[in-house]
Amino acid sequence: MRVGLLGGSFNPIHFGHLRAAEEVREALALDLVYFVPAAVPPHKPAEGLATPEHRLAMVRLATKGNRHFMVSDVEIRRAGRSYSIDTVRHFLGTLRAPSTLFLMMGSDAFAELDTWKDCDELVRLSSVVVHTRQTAGDNNPPRISLAALKRFGYSKEDDHYVHPGGQTLSFLATTIFPVSATLIREKLHRHRSVRYLMPGDVVDYIQRHGLY
Repeated sequence: MRVGLLGGSFNPIHFGHLRAAEEVREALALDLVYFVPAAVPPHKPAEGLATPEHRLAMVRLATKGNRHFMVSDVEIRRAGRSYSIDTVRHFLGTLRAPSTLFLMMGSDAFAELDTWKDCDELVRLSSVVVHTRQTAGDNNPPRISLAALKRFGYSKEDDHYVHPGGQTLSFLATTIFPVSATLIREKLHRHRSVRYLMPGDVVDYIQRHGLY
């Protein structure tokens, strides 16, 4: 099994998240992608954050109908700050079939990877795939910090970075969606339409519960 893990606050989830997950799944031939909403994101302020239960419900609505997309409430059940290393350990210990994990993240999150809890162990246990929003004609991957380079060696033949433990660091350019959760929340605050920026069921859920 090749399993992708896409964590985040999903505050709220939108088409940018969904399309990036689908393109990474297809490019890496992943069997499943687990969306893992954080209980308390360690690198983001709590201000304006919908409750974990609401964010989990929205992710479930957004991903239904795609047999490759799964939703995990492991970080919400664990409560407290949500650290990726704990989630990776959980999946390695609970997946029935022998599995290779691919920790999926955006360029902004990757730039902070060195500050993540137990980062050295994290990249030893799980491959990392960075989905980038590159503009036309920009074929360069994000700059890699010297600290990250110390953990990986470059494989020219396979065009990716390889950890001594065999895990890889890859960069994939995904379709540019000029939408963010911040933009959506701002529109909602101004009572502007957010339809077609996210699945309709999620829009209805936000309106029904008066979120944001």
